[in-house]
Amino acid sequence: MKKTERAQRPRDISLRWELFLYLALFIVFVLAVVWLFQVKLLDRFYESIKRRELIRTADTIEEHIGKSSLYTVAYQNAVDYGICVMVLRIEGINAIKLVAVDVTGDSVLSNMTDKYVTELYNKSKEQGGEYIDKRTKGELADAGLYYPRFFFHPQRDYYTDSDAKIVSTILIRLVQGTGDEEYAILLNVEMTPMGAVVSTMSMQYLWIAVALIVGSLFLALIISRTISRPIERMNSAAKRLASGNYDVNFSGEGFREIRELADTLNYAARELSKNDRLQKELIANISHDLRTPLTMITGYGELIRDIPGENTPENIQAIIDEAERLNQLVNDLLDLSRLQAGAGQLKISRFNLTDTVRDTMQRYEKLVQATGYRINFWSDREVYVEADRNMILQVLYNLINNAINYSGEEKLVRVVQSVGEKVVRISVIDTGEGIPPEHLPYIWDRYYKVDKVHRRAAVGTGIGLSIVKNVLELHRARYGVDSTPGKGSTFWFELPTVPPDEVEANTENQN
Repeated sequence: MKKTERAQRPRDISLRWELFLYLALFIVFVLAVVWLFQVKLLDRFYESIKRRELIRTADTIEEHIGKSSLYTVAYQNAVDYGICVMVLRIEGINAIKLVAVDVTGDSVLSNMTDKYVTELYNKSKEQGGEYIDKRTKGELADAGLYYPRFFFHPQRDYYTDSDAKIVSTILIRLVQGTGDEEYAILLNVEMTPMGAVVSTMSMQYLWIAVALIVGSLFLALIISRTISRPIERMNSAAKRLASGNYDVNFSGEGFREIRELADTLNYAARELSKNDRLQKELIANISHDLRTPLTMITGYGELIRDIPGENTPENIQAIIDEAERLNQLVNDLLDLSRLQAGAGQLKISRFNLTDTVRDTMQRYEKLVQATGYRINFWSDREVYVEADRNMILQVLYNLINNAINYSGEEKLVRVVQSVGEKVVRISVIDTGEGIPPEHLPYIWDRYYKVDKVHRRAAVGTGIGLSIVKNVLELHRARYGVDSTPGKGSTFWFELPTVPPDEVEANTENQN
């Protein structure tokens, strides 16, 4: 079913064509925006700009009405913006020309009729003192409002040159002087039709669009070659890694992100290789630990069955001891699996940590008497903590068991309680061979062996340090190990202390 679904799924697009698609879409978007503003809306922008220049010039000239600088200002604005300027003083029905600047030589202002002046004046009065008129020169000539001086047709009364299509925009603004004088500011700007320009630009943009799309294809090919080749090599290496070949090497070239990805994949390959090796060692070690007691149980059982008189309490006790060892190993594995799966639930309580350590030491009295081990505990005060007492007991048992297994010929284990500021540290010290520095980060792994030789532990099951790590991390407690080769190791953990006054207050409340 899965193969059929995979066969029916459409083929994924390659990185090369995705890059080309994205670049092409971006180019189309840019061209559309440029075409909209530079071609489609060119007339509107051009007209809007000219209107703003007319209004700005009118404002500037209005500020200089009645001043000696009027002509200079009018001339300067006319030259700067290509605007024809005329300023009239209105006296009754007469209009006296004060300023006239024609930058074109054939401005409508220079050749307009009195009828047109009167029309503009009346409309500006109706519009509150300002009016803008927009017509072609041909329309003005046909209406008898403008006398063109050039480009006449010899047999007609009006000219037919393209000059007739030029759009003339006139702004008239009425201004009140300091006295009773009234002035009229007339500004004229001529705008050539943009049809030919728009047509030319449209053709240019068409060719530009084709060139950019072709260029985007080549750019996509170059970029994809830089990006996709390292990714394809890493993909091939990842497939070999997935098949169980942990000796692959991910080589990343080009962009920083690809190099970082290659480094991350190489790190992942090393970790997978290490985990695979540890898993194989774990299976071998657990098999060894299971096989040994099972072999002994089978052997003692057959001995009791086959040989009369061997049904002794010692032989029966050996079978019981090995069965208990099996039970302890299974329980430890279950505890570790539960802790690593996050299923362990803390049952926080306030208890005397010093008494708890003393109680733990009593468990080893029989071992001390039978094997000659010496286990000492030192403390200078009683300390209370808030933690899961049963889990902390597991930590103590496993650390002491580990110290016993690696205590060396001296068979000396010391447990030290040291109290700092708001924290207590429990240290378990052995006098064994110590641990080389390069092995320290891995000793908390299950069944990790510094010498890689699996030995049957004197006590415990061999996975105690892994349980210690998970319990302490569940408590968010600090822990660690200090070791010097040839001088032994010190395993320690820290827990926050409870102030004595809180302990006393809590005891009084319980009473």
